[in-house]
Amino acid sequence: AADTGNGGGGVAKHGPGFLVSGLIALAVDTALTSLLTRGVGIAPVPARLMAISVAMVIAWACHRRLTFGVTAAPTVSEFARYAAVAWVSAAVNFAIYAVALFALPWLAPEIAIALAACVSMVVSYVGMRFGVFKRVD
Repeated sequence: AADTGNGGGGVAKHGPGFLVSGLIALAVDTALTSLLTRGVGIAPVPARLMAISVAMVIAWACHRRLTFGVTAAPTVSEFARYAAVAWVSAAVNFAIYAVALFALPWLAPEIAIALAACVSMVVSYVGMRFGVFKRVD
């Protein structure tokens, strides 16, 4: 079987790359949400759905290299597994975002994004580490 090139390790090994990759995706998500809500006038909920989709593809590329050091060529199967994990994580993220905005209507969308990201990153790491970028012997 093929080796994904990520080797073993855990949070200590993957943490810095996970943090950088997540921050890149968060920056894209936040900037695009802000652009769509403030610049284009789209409501925060649909704007966030669009922004998450773009950030997700960027995050996949970043996590492959920066977090897990995958050297094998990307595959459709890998992206499908990543997308499944990412959408579950995004659903958790989005639910927290939406509840925060509806419960606290004065809250800025960017603050709601940050709160949601903190919770969903655990779901994301576990799914990626053990479901997407696991070592295949």
